[in-house]
Amino acid sequence: MNEQGNADQGLRIISYLISGLVFYGGLGWLADHLLSTAFWLPIGLILGTVAGIYLVIKRYGRA
Repeated sequence: MNEQGNADQGLRIISYLISGLVFYGGLGWLADHLLSTAFWLPIGLILGTVAGIYLVIKRYGRA
């Protein structure tokens, strides 16, 4: 793989991780806001991190 392909792959991996945090963190924040609680945001952030790592391993891991 050339240098441009490596940079592209790295940006895709970072985008998987960030999008998981933003999406599930946003859902957690919304649940906290609507339910007047304070524990869904951290749960959403943790789930988003786990989902992002899972997608990276599934897409780029060696099987």
